[in-house]
Parts: sequence; C-alpha cells; structure tokens
Amino acid sequence: MQTMTGPWPAYAPRSAWRALLHWQTRLARRFDRLLSEEFRIDGNRDFMDHLVPEYLRPGKLIYDVGGGKNPILSGERKSELRLRIIGLDIDAEELAAAPEGCYDDTVCCDISRFRGKGEADLVICQSLLEHVLDTNGALAAIASILKPGGRALIFVPSRNAVYARLNLVLPQRLKRRIMHGIFPEMSRDHGFPAYYNGCTPSRLERMAQAQGLVRERRRLYFHSTYFSFCFPLHALWRLWLLFFRFLAGVEAAETFSVVFRKPVSGQFL
Repeated sequence: MQTMTGPWPAYAPRSAWRALLHWQTRLARRFDRLLSEEFRIDGNRDFMDHLVPEYLRPGKLIYDVGGGKNPILSGERKSELRLRIIGLDIDAEELAAAPEGCYDDTVCCDISRFRGKGEADLVICQSLLEHVLDTNGALAAIASILKPGGRALIFVPSRNAVYARLNLVLPQRLKRRIMHGIFPEMSRDHGFPAYYNGCTPSRLERMAQAQGLVRERRRLYFHSTYFSFCFPLHALWRLWLLFFRFLAGVEAAETFSVVFRKPVSGQFL
C-alpha cells in the first residue's frame, strides 16, 4: 500500500468538506429560484444598497450606531457627500479598528444608556438591536439623537426566524465553532451574544412609537443563508417559511428594516 507524503493528506479532508458545502449551497440556490421574488431578496444587501442610499443627502450629520469596525459608509463616500459621521459603539477596540477617515468622531458607550442632543439628521442602525438587552432604552437613545424631522434607518434580524431561535438556545462556544466550521468568512463578525428582545416587526414598532417615533416605511425579508450548507435542511426550512408566511403574515419575516421619523414639535402623529 502506497503511503502519501507531504501536506496533501492533512488538507484533503478540509478541501473535501469545503467542496461539499459549496455543492450543497449551489443546490439551495437552485431551489430558491423556484420561489417568488419576495422569498429571494437578501434583506441586508437591500438595506445597504437601496434603502440607506435613498436617505443620504450632502452636508447631513449621521450617527452610525453599532457600526464599530465596519462603518456603514466608506471614508471616500463620506467625503464625496460632505457628510459628518459619528460612530457609536459599546466596544472601543471595534471603533479603533474602523478604516481611517470613516468617522469624524466616536462615542464609546452602551446605546441603551446613551442620551443624545437632538442634533442628527439620520441614525443608521444595522444588525445591532438583537444584541441589546434593553431595546426600549436603545430606541429612547435613538429618539434623543435625532433632531425633529430626522429619521432612523434600522435593520433587524427577527426573533421569529428559525436561526434566531437556535441562536437563543445554543451555547455561545458551540455557536462559534459551528460558524467557524461552516462559515469561516463570517465567524469573526458574528460572535456577539444575541437576545432578540422586542425584535419582531410589530413589537419593535410599538416600542418605537412609545418613544415618540413614527413608522414611515417598512420592508420585510424572507431570505437567509444559514441553512444553505445542507440542502435537505434548507429545503425543509423554506417549506416551513412558506407555511409560516401564510399563517403569521408580517411576523414571519426573517429580517426586516424600518424607517422611523421623529416628528416636528406639534406635528400630528
């Protein structure tokens, strides 16, 4: 029996595993093509590529809440629009790791305990609220940051999503190992504990209204890639989502984005 030498045997299992995952992902994508467009829109990409750009205007003051080392806008885009961007995050190291020039100023604090000066034209909050224990406090902070007439653009993974339910019950260490094994390119940016407090469309909107914010727009998304590594599991999840959408309507969204507006004083809500 011939003995293999060199590095190949050590790398072969990993290569085979990655090839298998790639094949399963391709099958999942082909399956998704059978579904209506509503079930094929990537919510995070839609938020970043379409919703946020609609509200960018030259000379505005923007708070990037929870952006950390991954600011919502590049320094080049910020300069092009002559924007002033303040980065707010609970982790000082995350803020310090952001590309140079993306933030004009930074604030290191817990968003649920922060109170602003009512100066911002826009607050952008992407995939943060699911990691906050006191969602009411976070929404109060966002309302305090905005000036009258200002808007908050918020993207949230829903508590009702299957992956969110799994996220709530699996130990943090196990989740990190799974993410590293299946999605190594994502594992570094998905290691924060998640609570999903108030993170459903109707609940979040009621909480925001209690803080004086008015819902202006809402987008619902029924797509994620967490189960694409295993086609049978992905297909079962998709069939469940079709049924859940019929059964629960708005509350079946996997992720959603909302635009809240802070009314001008005396304006009818």
